[in-house]
Amino acid sequence: MARKFFVGGNWKCNGTAEEVKKIVNTLNEAQVPSQDVVEVVVSPPYVFLPLVKSTLRSDFHVAAQNCWVKKGGAFTGEVSAEMLVNLDIPWVILGHSERRALLNESNEFVGDKVAYALAQGLKVIACVGETLEQREAGSTMDVVAAQTKAIADRVSNWSNVVIAYEPVWAIGTGKVASPAQAQEVHDELRKWLAKNVSDDVAATTRIIYGGSVNGGNCKELGGQADVDGFLVGGASLKPEFIDIIKAAEVKKSA
Repeated sequence: MARKFFVGGNWKCNGTAEEVKKIVNTLNEAQVPSQDVVEVVVSPPYVFLPLVKSTLRSDFHVAAQNCWVKKGGAFTGEVSAEMLVNLDIPWVILGHSERRALLNESNEFVGDKVAYALAQGLKVIACVGETLEQREAGSTMDVVAAQTKAIADRVSNWSNVVIAYEPVWAIGTGKVASPAQAQEVHDELRKWLAKNVSDDVAATTRIIYGGSVNGGNCKELGGQADVDGFLVGGASLKPEFIDIIKAAEVKKSA
């Protein structure tokens, strides 16, 4: 079974209501491949989720950028998986490197979050990736395997999980992993899933690339055998996000 190309737009902590309306208008007017070719999910900040959800075209979906690790309650400032479900938000991004680094989210904490969100019925974009120091030390796969293992230890059904490989050194830096570097890690990650989870999960789970993806490099990256799409940061706020969605066509013609 072919894995459906997946393009996620992580808007991070950006935007005013006016800017968000403009981005949504741009997306709504865009000519993009059909839903059977590409799955598109955009992730605005929490406060704009209802606005985007209510105005965005129906063939695109919405994701939250994070959620709490268990049921809601006395956790000031947090948003629970149940609240997202209640608002009919289908997706959530978990374990983004910015949260791992800036908020000290451990592999285990991210694994717990993924398991809890899935149990509530959310679909999860689970992020993994190494720092520049880790890559230069030759420990990329050890790091990525440990991050993935923390999820695998807690999750039995992978059908609602997309893995986003985002080398930390390539996020927002303008440095992009070469298509060969991306393919190498995606291939190793798929082999890890085959060995440690199952052949079926390895064959069907989408592994998408994130890290300075833009209109100029998306086709070559997307053409790699084990790159099943993208998690796009800064470029998802710009019209070039449409070009990145269109890169899904490289798989159709392959």
